[in-house]
Amino acid sequence: MDRFLSIEAFVRVAETSSFAEAARQLGVTGSVITHRIQQLERFLDAPLFHRSTRHVRLSDVGEAFYRDCAEVVGRVNELTDQMRELRATPTGRLRIQMLPGFALGHFGASLAEFNRRYPGIQLDVIVNDRVVDPIEEGFDVAFQIFPAISESLIERRLFTVRRLFCAAPSYVGEHGAPQHPRDLLAHRTALYSGYPSRNRWTMTRGGDAVEIELPGIIRSNSVHLLHDYALTGGGIVCLPTLVASTSLLQGALVPILADYALSPLSFAAVYPETQRQGLKVKALVEFLAEQVSPEPAWDVPLIERGWVK
Repeated sequence: MDRFLSIEAFVRVAETSSFAEAARQLGVTGSVITHRIQQLERFLDAPLFHRSTRHVRLSDVGEAFYRDCAEVVGRVNELTDQMRELRATPTGRLRIQMLPGFALGHFGASLAEFNRRYPGIQLDVIVNDRVVDPIEEGFDVAFQIFPAISESLIERRLFTVRRLFCAAPSYVGEHGAPQHPRDLLAHRTALYSGYPSRNRWTMTRGGDAVEIELPGIIRSNSVHLLHDYALTGGGIVCLPTLVASTSLLQGALVPILADYALSPLSFAAVYPETQRQGLKVKALVEFLAEQVSPEPAWDVPLIERGWVK
């Protein structure tokens, strides 16, 4: 029995709750994974999983065994990457999930530089704004604005995602600009549907906080659709500055209630603990951190104008 391969198979099954998914991620057949787990269980003389036709979950022994095994796998991967790093640049395929707001407006512009710096890395980029468990869905790293959904995931925050309400000058000219957050209730609003606060919005100015229920006449999971809607003069929208900055600076959109602040979000890289020091993941995460440090380029002129803080 190759103990490391068996432990690696055990960790991957524990993380994905699936023998088939573990096999896919490790590039072997399902029977190989089954055989490695069975060998490990015989060696330990204890079952590691409770299996049924629909579920795979850790046994009590498996629960106790998992964390140490995950650390072993992570440490071996770290040492392997360190040795590779001494000899060569990172190589191989990296499967990532990228938030649309960043992918469509900013990430593409950085890809050429990343390719030049790391020619051996091929990127498989899936663009959507779902909150995912990278382990279960086979991503090496996911970039998102919501917290990691599992304690077994590492979260590396890269930059602050600021938001503000805005509208086209034509809309403001026809309907006027709200002077207080509650004035938004009298306007046509289009809002992103994925925020965890749902219809409840909290806006602060100084030490005062205003809470309002703002369902919106339009709700969408696409901030780019909301951006296009605002440009037509359709209504007031709330957009992340990474999407709205250019239109604001060009005057195609104007800020609404800029003296009130919405709570910021964090754009973060989320990846499995076993990838903590993965060379390719580390290269991409550090590259993006370098690109947006210390403040994202799209926010600097907005901060200077006092539109966001």
